[in-house]
Amino acid sequence: MTGFEAYADTEDRIAIRDTVRDICNKFDDAYWRDLDASGEFPFEFTKAISEGGWLGIAMPEEFGGGGLGITEACIMLQTIAGSAGGIAASSAVHINIFGPHAMVVHGTDEQKARWVPNMVNGTTRACFGVTEPDAGLDTTHLSTRAVLDGDKYIVNGRKMFISTAQEADKIMLLARTTPLEECARPTDGLTIFFTDFNRDYIETREIEKMGRHSVDTNALFIDDLPVPVEDRIGEEGKGFYYLFDSLNPERMLTAAEAIGLGRRSLSYASKYAKERVVFGRPIGKNQAIQHPLAESWSELYAAEMLLLHAADLYDRNEKCALEANAAKYLAADAAWKATDRAIRTHGGAGYMTEFNVERHHRESYIPLIGPVSRELVLSFIAERGLGMPKSY
Repeated sequence: MTGFEAYADTEDRIAIRDTVRDICNKFDDAYWRDLDASGEFPFEFTKAISEGGWLGIAMPEEFGGGGLGITEACIMLQTIAGSAGGIAASSAVHINIFGPHAMVVHGTDEQKARWVPNMVNGTTRACFGVTEPDAGLDTTHLSTRAVLDGDKYIVNGRKMFISTAQEADKIMLLARTTPLEECARPTDGLTIFFTDFNRDYIETREIEKMGRHSVDTNALFIDDLPVPVEDRIGEEGKGFYYLFDSLNPERMLTAAEAIGLGRRSLSYASKYAKERVVFGRPIGKNQAIQHPLAESWSELYAAEMLLLHAADLYDRNEKCALEANAAKYLAADAAWKATDRAIRTHGGAGYMTEFNVERHHRESYIPLIGPVSRELVLSFIAERGLGMPKSY
């Protein structure tokens, strides 16, 4: 056993891995290939995960959650992404795991009682509305505005690359409540809301994309959306700082998913290499096949060990930003290489949908690009780890 399997050395962690794996195994490659072709959301899969209580793994126990840490959440999502569903499966439930963390930390007891139980049992399906078409990763320059009008805010703006918005009934929304030019710092004046995804005021346009077709990605057009004051999380203008509560966990969960995806691809490749006979011998006897796969195994394992260290730091309330970002960087690169090598191992068959490796390779670009690019991760590490001047 390696990585999370070796680390799942308590009864609870073993149960998480094994139980989640049993659920995932009910949804085979054919199920996910069909959804990838049709673009239909995996409702049956998400229902099975929610019925098992796994959506609330990191939510407070007093509101029906599991009360566990990022380590356990990583074990869960690594297991999901390591199943036939890959990144599509993990993306379908990802937002429920740590996306609402700002609410858990900064929300009132009334808000948590109102929102968290339905997040845990799957009744509420949320999306995360931060990224914009013109701001991108430069969050402080987003232009969506929320203007206070009596007991409500009126929100106008656009959001881009929003996952699961076709199914969502709630949105975690970041908007500027104080114009940038009136703020002492660019990070001031941003506010987070958790509110109804009211389609009378939000137009949702699905974006066609390269992969992960069964989990939608969207552009949102928000026009005069009324948001009650009681749906504001924490203080007005502090949203950027509240958002940071979710950033390191998000990087770790993304790393866990990438590792699961890479491991799944290696399992396909090694199985094919043992069975495919050319010139009277399995191609797996050839070092040109063995060495790239062995290298990917090593890279995924190394990324996983750093991820485990980062998760342990987080769960002990210690600083972990460098470790979380580095783990995401290593895991995403390792997963991309593993999925690419899986296709090459299969040769022409790897380009065919029935062998599944092309589907996972298309998905491997997601952790490579988001939620933060590898280039920005390297810039962050250069600044915070090496003491170099800030470059962005």
